[in-house]
Amino acid sequence: MAYHIYGIGNALVDKEFEVTDEFFAKTGIEKGMMTLIEEDQLHTMLETLNSDYGLKKRACGGSAANSIIGASYFGAKTYYSCNVGNDEAGDFYISDLTAAGVDTNTETNRDEGTTGNCLVMVTPDAERTMNTYLGITADLHEKHINEEALKNSEWVYIEGYLVTSETSRAAAIKVIQLAKKHGVKTAMTFSDPAMVQFFKDGLKEMIGEGVDLLFCNEQEAMLYSDTDNLDDAIDALKGIAKTFAVTLGSKGALAFDGELMHPVIPNPTTAVDSNGAGDMFAGAFMYAITHGHDFAAAGRLASAASSQVVSQFGPRLNAEQHEPLKAALEA
Repeated sequence: MAYHIYGIGNALVDKEFEVTDEFFAKTGIEKGMMTLIEEDQLHTMLETLNSDYGLKKRACGGSAANSIIGASYFGAKTYYSCNVGNDEAGDFYISDLTAAGVDTNTETNRDEGTTGNCLVMVTPDAERTMNTYLGITADLHEKHINEEALKNSEWVYIEGYLVTSETSRAAAIKVIQLAKKHGVKTAMTFSDPAMVQFFKDGLKEMIGEGVDLLFCNEQEAMLYSDTDNLDDAIDALKGIAKTFAVTLGSKGALAFDGELMHPVIPNPTTAVDSNGAGDMFAGAFMYAITHGHDFAAAGRLASAASSQVVSQFGPRLNAEQHEPLKAALEA
């Protein structure tokens, strides 16, 4: 196998800002959710955020990209299919992605257009709120899939955010079809409660006859299953995924390996920024299961890594922060 994980998802330059709750009251932005915005709104908000709060961090992002980079830093061989424009932000994105050791389809032949931006606003309670201008990433298309790289991968990993665009949803469905054709295992994340709340039919279309591994949080599981009872939601998930991991915030997580449910104990931490926690959980978990570890061990690594992410600012850990976590797993 050339790759442990082949990912497909949005390519967004994440711009992070520390804001106050008053900012949301003033702007009418819904706190704690991901909201899609237009380009004129992006420029207006960037102007306000830069002048009132100042840019805290910039990084190549997108939900699946964060997971793939996390897995790569742990030592997985990874590939990422995405779509960025032939602009400065696109140059930055590709440079940041390849510096993390991730192979990609976008190093050459990029289309003209504006690279997507995600404005990540973090409040003192560590909650993250995102306003996203998809730009050219909304035109992620089947042509951006590298079938040869996919065929030579152990897993494919698909982000739920792709459900919001006709072309990107079609590309996600095509990836699952190709994975099944080539005997590659399928993993997917719901990505955000808003995706389940507003695009459930599209997610069902993407899932099709089911996936091998599903990542979601407690709220997403219950929204998808139309219940306010987690046990009922878990029963419903067994109908669409052979295995799954449900994150429970400060209560840890549950990892189902197809036979046994493994409770994952939380790692106590002081939360600073919840952005990227779920992405890191998935990336660490997939690294572990592609390197000979069972679901219980994968859950422990994922919990430790995601708790470290929320204890600092930004959606990912630095490369050198992965080694102690990996050493603890091996021990």
